[in-house]
Amino acid sequence: MLLGISVLGVFGWKRISREIEKQRLLNECVVFEIPDLDIKAPVMDGTEHEVLSKAAGHFPGTGAVGSGNYCIAGHNSTIYAEIFNEMKHIKIGMKMYLIDNDEQRTKYTYTVTKNFIVEPSETWVLDDFGDDRITIVTCTDDGTQRQIVVGELQT
Repeated sequence: MLLGISVLGVFGWKRISREIEKQRLLNECVVFEIPDLDIKAPVMDGTEHEVLSKAAGHFPGTGAVGSGNYCIAGHNSTIYAEIFNEMKHIKIGMKMYLIDNDEQRTKYTYTVTKNFIVEPSETWVLDDFGDDRITIVTCTDDGTQRQIVVGELQT
């Protein structure tokens, strides 16, 4: 029984530590938000394990905030940062927001226009399509494929 309580304590501490780190990053980083799904996540540069274990990650070489194809990845997982666990409930027409970490905290509004599944090898979704959009990449629930959500910038 003592072992069980200890294990629960470790998991509880990890969850609290992750939340404290998330709050710190929300103040320092670009922020991605989908209010309808209660998603609010910091976005850090890169998609390495270290980044994705605590935040969404911006794919190097893709667009900038508010410009081009700004592509981010995040986990749909109960093991790592649980950033995109609710993404399976996304609907066309929902609003997504990027809040820049500039002095003005400029807010960009995107409207979801596409939601589809691809194989992990299909990296064409990261290409520049000549417009201003956000592309979200996360795993399907079973982890074998990738859910792609695209939002167009509203002007």
